[in-house]
Amino acid sequence: MAFAAFASTDAVVTKPARRASTVALVMLLPGILYMLLFFLTPLISLVITSFQAELPGGDIGDYVPGLQWQNYVDSASEYLPHILRAFGYALVATVFALVISYPIAYFIGVKARRWPLLQSLMLTLVIAPFFISFLLRTLAWKQILSDESPVVLALKAVAILPADGHLTGTPFAVIFGLTYNFIPFMTLPLYTTLERLDIRFLEAGNDLYASPATTFLKVTVPLSMPGIISGTLLTFIPAAGDYINASRDFLGSSKTAMLGNAIEANFLTLQNYPVAAALSIILMAVILILVGVYVRRSGTEDLL
Repeated sequence: MAFAAFASTDAVVTKPARRASTVALVMLLPGILYMLLFFLTPLISLVITSFQAELPGGDIGDYVPGLQWQNYVDSASEYLPHILRAFGYALVATVFALVISYPIAYFIGVKARRWPLLQSLMLTLVIAPFFISFLLRTLAWKQILSDESPVVLALKAVAILPADGHLTGTPFAVIFGLTYNFIPFMTLPLYTTLERLDIRFLEAGNDLYASPATTFLKVTVPLSMPGIISGTLLTFIPAAGDYINASRDFLGSSKTAMLGNAIEANFLTLQNYPVAAALSIILMAVILILVGVYVRRSGTEDLL
């Protein structure tokens, strides 16, 4: 009798649980279908394209299915400078964005708490660049840094820039453009973390006679590490794949071309689809490896 009652109770408990699982699956189904259709399917197509072989006697852009592993070797060797520039520029731009964004986020999230109106205004100023097209913002900086601009003329007048010097088409201009365009991606995660920072921890550091620098390094930075990790990832990943800032039509030149520019040229101009696809896979693979190592070394594996 007791066993029957227990079995009945277990059935009653199991039935709602199964119903909840079914409801959860139904709710997740649109997202799963979306990921399969718009992420997994293009990724599979990209991988298949990266192994295609050139059609003998075919026209430009004619390729047949194959298993050409040599596409990856040729792509990596031919475009190694582009790969190094992409990750080098992205790393430097990420560091600059962090150095610039941290004080801004700290002031908005910690110092401006007592003035909600000022805090809201400064947040609006941070996200204001998003109201303008990425292309237009970069094009505007091309005009500002052009040879005829007041900025360049002033730098030449004080001998900081040689008489025949340029800013556009240089690594400086590309890194500057990357830093400027991705600063909001760094600032907002930092602000989100610092805005929740408990001020009492900072006051405790002062009560224990720690200097402001020690309090910052020992208390503020560790507590804001989730924001630092999120901000650096949100900045580094798109910066490594960027092809607008380094384009000769904007802030770069042929000598500053990044991996994104090589992919664009092979897809749209050269119509070398296997090489372009192979470079895209290499870009994603390197980013995944670097991000995985970075997150694990920083002790925030839960972000993976």
